[in-house]
Amino acid sequence: MAEPNPPAQPAGTGATYKAPTPPPKQNPVFKMMGLPNLPRKLPSRNWMIFWTITGSITAAVVYDKRERKRATAKWRQIVAPLASEPIGAANQLPRKLTIYLAAPPGDGLRVTQDHFLEYAKPVLAASGLDWEFVQGREQGDVRAAVAEKIRRSRRQHERPDEEALKTDDNSLEDLRKKMGVPEYEGVNGDVVFGLHAWKEYVRGLHEGWLGPLDAPSLPEPEAKPAPVDSAPVDIPPMDLAPLDAAPAAEQPESDKPEEKKEEEKKEEEKKPERPPQPLPYNSPDDYSLANLPAQIPAEFNPSNPIVFPPPPRLPPHLCPSWPLLHPPQARRRDRSARSPPCASPASSREWREADGMYEQQLVLAQEEHDWPKSVWKDEPLVEAADEATPAPPPKEKIWTSPLVVDYRLMERMRRFEITPEHEARAAAIVVPEEEIEGWIKGSLRSVWRWGVNSWNTKPMRPNVGDINSDE
Repeated sequence: MAEPNPPAQPAGTGATYKAPTPPPKQNPVFKMMGLPNLPRKLPSRNWMIFWTITGSITAAVVYDKRERKRATAKWRQIVAPLASEPIGAANQLPRKLTIYLAAPPGDGLRVTQDHFLEYAKPVLAASGLDWEFVQGREQGDVRAAVAEKIRRSRRQHERPDEEALKTDDNSLEDLRKKMGVPEYEGVNGDVVFGLHAWKEYVRGLHEGWLGPLDAPSLPEPEAKPAPVDSAPVDIPPMDLAPLDAAPAAEQPESDKPEEKKEEEKKEEEKKPERPPQPLPYNSPDDYSLANLPAQIPAEFNPSNPIVFPPPPRLPPHLCPSWPLLHPPQARRRDRSARSPPCASPASSREWREADGMYEQQLVLAQEEHDWPKSVWKDEPLVEAADEATPAPPPKEKIWTSPLVVDYRLMERMRRFEITPEHEARAAAIVVPEEEIEGWIKGSLRSVWRWGVNSWNTKPMRPNVGDINSDE
């Protein structure tokens, strides 16, 4: 058995013995709890940088989500009483809003849909209102949808015979008429997300009410006569084979059927192409020359434009959520959350004028500074495929053009507005912490409450058995 403390080696042998360092003394508190010794030094410089950056980003994202939940929770409580209000008739349809979404400049439609799901949908769902979507994937889709909706209502009054022939017995509106389901008799409204969609919405109003009902006729291409070549045509000599010669062997065409099958599969896999976007029925220069229809209402349904966040400049889906990179994010968050409640109580006012311009032309003007530079560039002209079909006209640039309006329509527009009563109620609401906390904190809170309830309902007692028993 080896000795615990071997004797030191004599001098001159060249080998020295170093006693092992004793283990550090453990904190008696940690020792009783069964915890190991904590390190006595900080991590390295690289690990400190990594954990600092990761913790800052995580804290910013968590803070943004909590504040978004806080803003939407406050306005959900404001509109919640609307869900319990009775409708006029027993089978009457509820109030319906029209939501206009469009792909923002330099991005896709998914960003707008996510913005609606985060801010508008929780508030609208709590109010008990119904809504329908109008979504545009490229510039001009919202304009065409708004104009066609107005033209359809105009045809019912101006051309009832033509509309009677177009009725479909299987359409939802005709089925509701047969079943006697009345429409909502009240104020509906429109909610528009972003300045780009707002410009198309206003342009569609002018096209629908001030434009014609029929599409303008396109200029037909001029038929050019085929040139006649008077030069003699050289006929190549024919290769006359003798009659008793054997016929030439035909090349196998085994590859052609396979190529045809592959082409057919590719055509079947192709998705159906979207219908072409209809061209505008009029231009802003025609507003002053147009006459208003006889059935135009004295007041339009109120509308409300909602501020849209700027596009991300660094990693997508993260930068808009970082309050450090976007300081006005808190103000945008509250404005986005309070816009749907404006439409829920159906309180509205007229649009005002400022500096000789209408309020519709000045709203959300700050969003143009966040658009990418590619939006302001002119698109290249599309050349014609052949001489028979002319080249399509260039699309109207609505986003970058100034918003031209007609005073007759601007005076009929109204805007949703929150009443002072709702403002006071919203300022007095204090959202509880449990409603905005995340999954981790909520799980820890539930475990703690379960432990406290278990301790209070079943207090610990000495196990002495039944004292009334003789055993």
